[in-house]
Amino acid sequence: MPKTKDSALAAFVARKAEIDAMLARLQDASADHFGFAPDDINWGHVGTLAHYADRLKRITDAAFNEGEHAA
Repeated sequence: MPKTKDSALAAFVARKAEIDAMLARLQDASADHFGFAPDDINWGHVGTLAHYADRLKRITDAAFNEGEHAA
């Protein structure tokens, strides 16, 4: 695909659609408590969510110029 403004826009829109789909899946999983029953929660589950939160914080820090990405 030639590197034109139109092809850049098409690639951007495609990547945005990928992100939107991932966010929707995460939102659904979160609404379902990531598939964990409240009575079954243990510290391993807490660690899993901490790992997810750390990864998402890296992304939001980059997107919003916060944390280590602050100007």
